[in-house]
Amino acid sequence: MSLTLHDVALGLTGRRATVRVEHGRVAAIEPVGGGGDVDGRGGTLLPGLVDAHAHLLQWASARRRVDLAAATSAAHAASLLAASAPPGEDLVRGAHFHAALWPDRPHKTVLDRVLPTRPAALFSNDLHTLWLNSAALRLAGRDHPTGVFVEDECMALTAALPAPAVAVSDDWVLAATDAAAARGVTAIADYEYTDTIADWTRRAARREPSTRIRCVVARFALERAIERGHRTGDVLPGARGLLTVGPLKLFLDGSLNTRTAYCRDHYHDGHRGQLLLPPADLLPLTRRATEHGIALALHAIGDDANTIALDTFAALGTGGRIEHAQLLDVADVPRFAALGVTAGVQPAHAPDDRDAADAHWPGRTTRAFAYRSLLDAGARLEFGSDAPVAPLDPWDAIASAITRTDDDRPPWHPEQALTLAEALAASTGGRTTVEVGDPADLVLIGRDLSALPPDELREVPITATVLDGHLTHAA
Repeated sequence: MSLTLHDVALGLTGRRATVRVEHGRVAAIEPVGGGGDVDGRGGTLLPGLVDAHAHLLQWASARRRVDLAAATSAAHAASLLAASAPPGEDLVRGAHFHAALWPDRPHKTVLDRVLPTRPAALFSNDLHTLWLNSAALRLAGRDHPTGVFVEDECMALTAALPAPAVAVSDDWVLAATDAAAARGVTAIADYEYTDTIADWTRRAARREPSTRIRCVVARFALERAIERGHRTGDVLPGARGLLTVGPLKLFLDGSLNTRTAYCRDHYHDGHRGQLLLPPADLLPLTRRATEHGIALALHAIGDDANTIALDTFAALGTGGRIEHAQLLDVADVPRFAALGVTAGVQPAHAPDDRDAADAHWPGRTTRAFAYRSLLDAGARLEFGSDAPVAPLDPWDAIASAITRTDDDRPPWHPEQALTLAEALAASTGGRTTVEVGDPADLVLIGRDLSALPPDELREVPITATVLDGHLTHAA
């Protein structure tokens, strides 16, 4: 297939040209002249954007849940859910609540007051807490004193809740890739806690996704992946090579908002968070994966969890990924580059969680979400959204990394801000311009990025998205 993008500005250089695509590659970059299939009108052409960490089934589902982000207390969240629940008697789901700063705590009785008979399940914004009412507990066959589950119990119960038919949820997820393409995304690493390889093979047989998919291996699926002979980077059959095997995802700790991130210093209630995989269990598990060609992506948010993750890479003698890397010991920052460990970070979390960080990590936030420090120390940064924790929109991440705010408040720790070029490189796999011979995974923005104020980045219009030489979005 051939495609011509007429009158585009190449990256941040501002040089205008016409770009011809053939057989999935950039075939030629020529002076502006004549016309083309897509008229860029001087808009910026970039390599396609990558979301390096998302949960696609949960994001697709969250788009259909009651939004509780505005709730200021547990009682307020319950009233919002009851007021906005769709008609019916089936399980009603709420999403995006932030309980870290609430004056009261989630409890099943709070939900029972407003929904005494209809099952209700509420998912925290960070996905590490599940809050059920009594009817939902009965539905799940559980008896629990509070109805609030965190970390491993949260993940297990989330998977056990009633779900739509597979064909329905598959359509939701495929539609979610269409929405991602509409924001310029051409690749997503799917960190869903399922057998993502089987799920995406099935979905791709239904229809091709609108982005490339890296199928991250969940802990429970490791042995299955080894038995199948899968190795990280392998291209899966079908779907024109759009599906590849990703790394193994392991949780070392929890999250900031649930106060389960594993930290060196104590939280206000005297505990340090939760270490979900101590070194004695972590090392043999990671060694088994790497011996079978499966790379590692270790979830670590607290500073002590990050130290343990880096120690694990050092013991294995291999690089990999740390997902989130939100709070770091100063001595650990240069270890990322020294060990060849990529920091998979989500810049939208910094403005989202600034109040929780100030409250629960007092005196330590100079080393929280420390993107400038990591980059200056030579680390490789890759941006993701962690959708549905934040919107699957790389422009939100780029703007957050540059401005360190998403409201009218001053930037939070602006010393950790990145430049536009640095943020783009972390969102595109390291490239910020387009060259002959490049894969034809491209995004055309309807503005000249080099002249765009940072506070307008979240609203940039996308003129076209190209995946493997095919248009997946056209304005």
